[in-house]
Amino acid sequence: MAEKQTHTFQTEVSQLLDLMIHSLYSNKEIFLRELISNASDAIDKLKFESLSNDTMVEGKEDLSVFVEVDKAKKTITITDNGIGMTESEVNKNIGTIANSGTKKFLKGMNEKQAQDSNLIGQFGVGFYSAFIVADKVTLITRKAGAKGKKGIQWTSAGKGKYSIEKVDCPDFGTKIVLHIKDDEAEFLDEQRLRGIISKYSDHITVPIMMVKHSEKSDDIEYEAVNKANAFWAQDKADLKQKDYDEFYKSLTFDFEAPLTQLHNKVEGNLNYTSLLYIPSKAPFDMWEPKRKGGIKLYAKRVFVMEDNEELMPLYLRFVKGVIDTADLSLNVSREILQGSKVVDTIRKASVSRILKELEKMAKNKPEKYATFWKEFGMVMKEGVVEDFSNKDKIAKLLRFATNKSDNATQTATLECYVKSMQKDQKAIYYITAETYEAAKGSPHLEVFNKKDIEVLLLSDRVDEWMVSNFGEFDGIPLKSIAKGDLEDLDSKEDKKEKEKVAKDFEKVIKDMQKILDAQVKEIKVSSRLSESPSCLIADENEMGGNMERIMKSLGQDVPDTKPILEINPKHPLVKKLKTKVDEDLVNVLFDQALLSEGGQLKDPAEFVKRMNKLIN
Repeated sequence: MAEKQTHTFQTEVSQLLDLMIHSLYSNKEIFLRELISNASDAIDKLKFESLSNDTMVEGKEDLSVFVEVDKAKKTITITDNGIGMTESEVNKNIGTIANSGTKKFLKGMNEKQAQDSNLIGQFGVGFYSAFIVADKVTLITRKAGAKGKKGIQWTSAGKGKYSIEKVDCPDFGTKIVLHIKDDEAEFLDEQRLRGIISKYSDHITVPIMMVKHSEKSDDIEYEAVNKANAFWAQDKADLKQKDYDEFYKSLTFDFEAPLTQLHNKVEGNLNYTSLLYIPSKAPFDMWEPKRKGGIKLYAKRVFVMEDNEELMPLYLRFVKGVIDTADLSLNVSREILQGSKVVDTIRKASVSRILKELEKMAKNKPEKYATFWKEFGMVMKEGVVEDFSNKDKIAKLLRFATNKSDNATQTATLECYVKSMQKDQKAIYYITAETYEAAKGSPHLEVFNKKDIEVLLLSDRVDEWMVSNFGEFDGIPLKSIAKGDLEDLDSKEDKKEKEKVAKDFEKVIKDMQKILDAQVKEIKVSSRLSESPSCLIADENEMGGNMERIMKSLGQDVPDTKPILEINPKHPLVKKLKTKVDEDLVNVLFDQALLSEGGQLKDPAEFVKRMNKLIN
């Protein structure tokens, strides 16, 4: 780069800057927390890299973050001797947002949500929080271990453009200079900054240095203004809940306290400490395919890596925290973690502790567990499929809405369902649909409501995948009420009556089959309907209509199958067919059944014509 170049911010960055500058006025002080956190991460990364290449630190032993105030120049400078950035890394990390989840979040976020959620740090763009208090930001950085003493200077006033140029840079690391706005002069007070550091960054393991003022000497001396210790290594007896909450906030950038934490020190064949948190709110990007986890791995208190899926299964990706072990070498790589007995043991023990804690919470603090389930219930359902060894434990933690619920709130447990089953009931019944309302109003429920049999109403997107892999609970199989026959519900008298009616409708069904041959596999007299004229069901071993629609929406190939149409012989419209098998009426019965289960008509206009014709 020969000279200064000017660039335009990516649209999402401009949107983010506007959001922070105008919406986060109630939490302006977070800018310091964000910048110190970035600096700390840069030092952690350098410590790790230098284990295999000690020339990167260029002879420097003390790695720290420095915060300096210049009231005359109205500047705050945050400097770290961390890993620094190359020119390409500056271009990649500052000025653009690559994460698709962040882009999606920003598009749907309004000013009020920004004030309420305080999610700036969660999506990894905390650097831009500098513009909350600064009208100009200059960043100077040089990659540790790079040849030569040239670095990159990035400058912007946060108004749509930024400039980049090469500059002399004798020290590796990153320096950020904030030119403080006139109306934000409160942040030029050193005591104010010390208070912010104490509040948000006390537990960061890197020393945060500020000028130590002394009347006896004119020499500039620095002192650490944070504790700079490994919080998780402290004795639990010496820590209060407030301490745990503050460390959680500094670790996750979440403004809300966690629901609970699990702090364990294990000694014996394996030595490690874990401090795991269950948040009170789900992160906005929990469903992003490339979303990273929340566990930081340390080896002998030296940061090694974070976001590794080997440390925590995907269905527990909301868990945050730290794992520190003395049984991993400091030069451990992501590849070495795969299949590591140490990591496998720690992972199994951590998962077991989390599930036990959730079980305890569900039993002793149901209101707290209800909060957890509302935020993380859907992702917990993945565990039934992903974690077969813990399937039974996870199954007991699941909550459902049922046809006996007053609303869509998921509160029923499988254990309670089994206890309240009717004497001769042989299955746990469920129905899946796109919405709770669609499930609650399904014609398939009619016989179950009539016989007072409980049915699980499943409307979360993950439910189809979950139940298709569930099998059984407590030895009792799960059965879809929209698939196969329901002969186990019929008494001997019911079966005899059904056979008699089926014979009576034999010719009607034969004529209907000719009309609907392209749409349905078979037409039957139904024993599950009491109010609706018709419904569609799938064969026992075939894909249901809801699953078929989900698969198609994901662009997946779906087997070409036909449903079974069941008709209610007691309904006036069906009785009418005994007089004349009218083609329009037969098609309307099929279309109504399709609509009632959430399907889409191929030709809505034709359906309307037929309806009008029948009404006339």
